[in-house]
Amino acid sequence: MKQWLIILISLFLIPAYSENLCLAQKYHTTSAKALKYYKAGMTAFDYIDYINAENYFNQAIETDNNFYEAYMMLGDLLSKLKRFGDAARNYQKAVSLDSTAYMPVFFNLATAELMSGDYEKALLHYNVYLAQDNISEKNRLLASRNIRNCEFAIEAVKKPVPFSPESVGEGINTIHDEYWPSITADGQTLMFTRQTRPGENVLRRGISQEDFYVSFLEESVWGAAINAGSPLNTPQNEGAQSLSSDGSYMYFTACDRPGGLGSCDIFFSARNNDRWSIPVNLGSPVNTPYWESQPSVNADGRMLFFSSNRTGGMGGKDLYYSVYMSNGKWSVPKNMGNKVNTPGDEISPFIHFDGHTLYFASDGHPGMGGTDIFFTRMLEDTTWTEPVNLGYPINTYNDEMGLTIESGGEKAYFSSKRDEKSGKDIYSFRLYEAVQPDPVAYIKGKVSDKITGQLLVAEYELINLSTGKLVFNNKTDAGGNFLVCLPAGNNYGLNISKNGYLFYSENFMLEGAHSVSDPFIKNIKLSPFRVGERMLLANVFYEVDSWQLKKESLTELNMLSDLLKNNKELIIEIGGYTDSTGSDDYNLNLSEKRALSVVDYLVKSGIERKRLTYKGYGNTSPVGDNVTSEGRKLNRRTEVQIIDFQK
Repeated sequence: MKQWLIILISLFLIPAYSENLCLAQKYHTTSAKALKYYKAGMTAFDYIDYINAENYFNQAIETDNNFYEAYMMLGDLLSKLKRFGDAARNYQKAVSLDSTAYMPVFFNLATAELMSGDYEKALLHYNVYLAQDNISEKNRLLASRNIRNCEFAIEAVKKPVPFSPESVGEGINTIHDEYWPSITADGQTLMFTRQTRPGENVLRRGISQEDFYVSFLEESVWGAAINAGSPLNTPQNEGAQSLSSDGSYMYFTACDRPGGLGSCDIFFSARNNDRWSIPVNLGSPVNTPYWESQPSVNADGRMLFFSSNRTGGMGGKDLYYSVYMSNGKWSVPKNMGNKVNTPGDEISPFIHFDGHTLYFASDGHPGMGGTDIFFTRMLEDTTWTEPVNLGYPINTYNDEMGLTIESGGEKAYFSSKRDEKSGKDIYSFRLYEAVQPDPVAYIKGKVSDKITGQLLVAEYELINLSTGKLVFNNKTDAGGNFLVCLPAGNNYGLNISKNGYLFYSENFMLEGAHSVSDPFIKNIKLSPFRVGERMLLANVFYEVDSWQLKKESLTELNMLSDLLKNNKELIIEIGGYTDSTGSDDYNLNLSEKRALSVVDYLVKSGIERKRLTYKGYGNTSPVGDNVTSEGRKLNRRTEVQIIDFQK
């Protein structure tokens, strides 16, 4: 978005040498020609004409290669342009010519060395700077912090982590800048921000344009990215987006919009029939008169993370989160606390699909220079573990940010400028195991009418069977498609419903699992209300060799009760089934008592007894084999059948 990192670094540097020329009584040159070039460079520098300024300073040095002031000014100029390696070489040359002429240069020299990865020299020169008298408290603190960065980086370089980035391909990467990748849980849709630059002078305001683009995975290759179009993209800039797990909605950042609350605000847009809705400002309390940016929404859409420089934080920019409440509003954002946030800047949050592993960028925690990527995990009380640096060479002296990770937890995407001759591109790499999030399975399906095959817009919800709490609910798109994540470690019930149809249910037992299998792909056919139509109560469970209902069954039984209350014409039979274990008489008796226990529960919930019948079928109609545990599990079931309509 804004070139805030350039501004940030400029603020960190001590006043440029050009601002202290009044202290010099004479120049370190006797060449009138060199001095002429130098003064022309100063004029260009003052007018922010950096291209000509650099040319003039270089001509001054070519005329007199011992021209101290020209080297100093090139160091200042190149630091402003973030060409820190070149800046360091010019500062070093100036110091070699006269190490005492302007002692504060050691701060700028050390910073340029840090930001170009020359950690040993940076450590030395920060210590030289700190040994001086009468330095500002601000710069003393900053130098001390950067000494810790140098010490961390020196050790990190000795112990590199596995890292083999690969370009995502020509379908996405171009001569322009591509960054802020975000991906759906199925790994099939990648949205990113592209900044196009019609002109050559990138420092001139008003010529760059940031828009959203989308690419789809086609036979393991990312296809040609397409512009997301109006009204999502506008003549203004938008970026730093977070795509929902199913790709049906997004949060993003836009700055200086009419009616905005602050310099940058967070907006929302939803996709319907392949078109994005008119973006809506989230408003208060998420947005404030300050800077809010870089949102990341968790898989169930109920927690929104972002960066803000609002008052009351730990430093510059801090990470916050807000919770989506039952009244349809976002809660007052909560600062993530001093374990995550520092007096520096914390930006670029990404909450993984597992719901508790957060990746972010920071220049306040010890790192390699600039912003490094860290991760932390949310505990049950919404506190956070100590952040961990992802290590070198994932993190370097450049600014690393904008990490996103696929649902399986292994493949990561990020943006980087790895070639000085090209812009930022998007890369993928395998994240090494120690810093991976928990893997997440997902269900991807399509809902249709069982009789006609018509694709249906239906409601779907995911229930944590252990707690009975709703994890996620939404509607399928116009094509009947849906996608929902299944974090490892819990047992889930999936329910899909639509007026005029029996509902569909299924369960996914992932409790205790630390890995996930292949995704669950479902073609779900809902049965319209018609005599003879059946549905499986997949999330009704009984104690072993008993007809006593488990508490995990209550959510689905209440859903069945609501279905009957809302459709008073339905008369149904509850059918109980068992596997082949035990005698036929025992299984018939057990299945009948289990069916009766469901009827009794429905009656207690307010359903008229005359609308309910029950029957035990034992093992007379198996739907799976009775050899494997999975087959026997399929045979132990409870079904609902419509047997009549009440007049």
